[in-house]
Amino acid sequence: MLESENAGGDTGAAAGRGKFALVSIRLPVALTFAALIGGLLAGIAGAAWDAPAWIGDIAGVIGGLWLRALQMTIIPLVAALLVLGLVQMINAARIGTAARRMLALMVAVQLAGGAFTALMMPGLLKAFPVPAGASAFLAQTPDSVGEVPQLLDFAASLVSPNIIAAAAETAMLPLTIFFVMFAVAITRLPADQGDRLLGFFHALGNVMLLIIGWVLAIAPVGVFALAYGVGVQSGGGAFAALGHYVLTVTAMGIFILLLAYAIAMGLGRTGARFAGAVLPAQAVALSTQSSLASLPAMLDSAGRLGLRASTAEFVLPLAVVIFRATSSAMNLAVVYYIAALAGIEVPLAIAIAGVLIASVISLSAVSLPGSISFVVSIGPIALAMGVPVEPLALLVAVEMLPDLMRTLGNVTMNVAVTSAVDRAARTAEGPDQTRTT
Repeated sequence: MLESENAGGDTGAAAGRGKFALVSIRLPVALTFAALIGGLLAGIAGAAWDAPAWIGDIAGVIGGLWLRALQMTIIPLVAALLVLGLVQMINAARIGTAARRMLALMVAVQLAGGAFTALMMPGLLKAFPVPAGASAFLAQTPDSVGEVPQLLDFAASLVSPNIIAAAAETAMLPLTIFFVMFAVAITRLPADQGDRLLGFFHALGNVMLLIIGWVLAIAPVGVFALAYGVGVQSGGGAFAALGHYVLTVTAMGIFILLLAYAIAMGLGRTGARFAGAVLPAQAVALSTQSSLASLPAMLDSAGRLGLRASTAEFVLPLAVVIFRATSSAMNLAVVYYIAALAGIEVPLAIAIAGVLIASVISLSAVSLPGSISFVVSIGPIALAMGVPVEPLALLVAVEMLPDLMRTLGNVTMNVAVTSAVDRAARTAEGPDQTRTT
């Protein structure tokens, strides 16, 4: 598989291990970011110099084609990766008590992060409104998109009588429920049947990753074309909007970072020692933007805290594979930001569904490159909440900046969860095991 932190993964992809390995894809992250800036500047210049309208029309067609090519992979890729992630998590829970404790903490962190964002992000965006001109990011959004379902319609949509029709209509709520049930059912099958089905979903995931890899390989062209249109419409306000976006989404990740310290000091009983012990791992996380690359430093931090090697060597590698602590909070923050762009008010019932979907979908971003996991993780949440997905095509170009907080929060939380699992194991084994070394 691939290691990734963005939207639940990081931009430094590295090959993983396992019976079924996902294909490796290299993405032009820096070039895509440069294309975003270049496209905005070109659009601003075109508006200032009264560039011919046909230039914008051609840019709109090119950008629209690239955007639709990106969208067409979301449903099958999410289906494959969601099933694989859930089966992997269920199998991990069967390993033993330590795994179940770890998974319980992981689920609690995802739900807490999503709930925090659902409560705080709307207020933050009211206190610090989206800059004027940012609505230009919705230029490619169809008029029919962005209608939040009413409560009864929402409840009725939870189960679809035709899963194929649900996929065709990008109805993410019934699709997610169906694939959660499908993954659980796979774990109840005889081993040979389960392996065959998992093999199919691994193959489906690999095919979709290859296709989306081809689409993202030309991301600089698509992003430049889309950014040109935004620059023409919004002028310099586009840069203010992007800066505002980065700061507000990153703020939701800070909650997970602080929660990690609370878990370590409270459940892990590490006291203030945690802050000093985790610093080396945090430094590696910021310099590499990769949880996988930070694993040796995380193991060293666990040793500095006096955690048992048996616990650290089990929990930390597993956490790197299946846990993205910041995913729910920061992915949902992106959706709320787009909702603010579109002037959409999210009702309580839809917000609760968004938290649950964000927590479940975070599993589908396991070990993917950042640009892919950004779309795969956030697109389904937005679709389920009635929020446009089109702005993701441009926001992905600046995700390398919030990704710093994603990696920092993920690495810190991994060490914190390890300390909590170790403390719980010592307590369960008896008073002579609870001594802090």
